[in-house]
Order: sequence, then structure tokens, then C-alpha cells
Amino acid sequence: MPFDEHAVRHRLKLVTDTGASTLYENRDGVACPVCDEPFDEFYATSAAESFRPTQRVEFCVAHTAERLLLFTHETDRGD
Repeated sequence: MPFDEHAVRHRLKLVTDTGASTLYENRDGVACPVCDEPFDEFYATSAAESFRPTQRVEFCVAHTAERLLLFTHETDRGD
């Protein structure tokens, strides 16, 4: 389940980059390396951080030797 963000960078929009973490928006249907469904946002961090989505989401988590990777999937449940 390797994920090479640099290989798909041209298909993502950089939203924020703090040096320790990055947040990208998926603009081109890139598949999540965990579930193979297109993800909405991709968050990567090498530090302990708080992640507060602005909407209800499901997420998949993966990791590399250096960073934690979080892939969000919007939900449209009414509950």
C-alpha cells in the first residue's frame, strides 16, 4: 500500500503546508491507497497535531517511516 504523493502531486491541490504537515485536496479522483476509492483530502504529518475536519467525514489511515497519512472521504449521511 505505498503512496507516492510526489507522483500524483500534479493531480492534487495544495491547501496548506506548515513544514511539518501538508493538506491536499483531491481534484482528479486519485484513489486512496487504503480502500481504493477516491479520497477528498489527504493530510500528512510528521508531528503530533490536531486534525479538525469542517464536515462529517470517514477516513483511512496509513503511515510511512516518517509520516502519518490521513485520507478523508466525505459522507452524506443525514444522522
